[in-house]
Amino acid sequence: LRFDEKVRVVVFKSEVKGVFCAGADLKERARMDDAEVGHFVKRLRNLMDEIAALPVPTIAAIDGYALGGGLELALACDLRVAASSAKMGLIETTRGLLPGAGGTQRLPRCVGIGVAKELIFTGRQIDGQQAFSMGLVNHTVPQNNEGDAAYQRALTLAKEILPQAPFAVKMGKLAINRGMEVDIASGMAIEGMCYAQNIPTRDRQEGMAAFREKRLPQFIGK
Repeated sequence: LRFDEKVRVVVFKSEVKGVFCAGADLKERARMDDAEVGHFVKRLRNLMDEIAALPVPTIAAIDGYALGGGLELALACDLRVAASSAKMGLIETTRGLLPGAGGTQRLPRCVGIGVAKELIFTGRQIDGQQAFSMGLVNHTVPQNNEGDAAYQRALTLAKEILPQAPFAVKMGKLAINRGMEVDIASGMAIEGMCYAQNIPTRDRQEGMAAFREKRLPQFIGK
């Protein structure tokens, strides 16, 4: 996906009704020794980092349970859409663990330190509406009979992104992600570098031409 220029947006959904991702298989984990657990979690953390580093926007469609590593997967995405009936939580402390695939870092960046600490310390599960109220998800929708309401809303959101200039969207994502990790002056410099890369693109020229000619732009990602 990273190198496929035809990909504009990636939506993560589950094929299992009622479950986005339930996290690690604890029965499997119980059979591992300490070294194996450490290796497993390191690989999982690397996977989440790879997802977070995808150059195009990513959307998690949470139509059911997103627990432990399942919520960490959703947090690795840029945007999250949840059914109001979905259940989410970093429940690791209820099993003698702590989040190990990015949860302790991405959750506070998403909802703030205090809320993140409360959710992680208690291992509490929250529904889609509660997640929306604290900013954990971008949108919450009532579940439908098919059980894919969040996925349908995620597709609608993806279709809002699709017509926009692909390279500009990628540079916007890069500027936000890198800028959030540094002070604002450094972030401004990062924005400037991303903007400079966008200036010579054919899509920028097309956007200006379309505005002058009062028509919709036809972006090609170049």
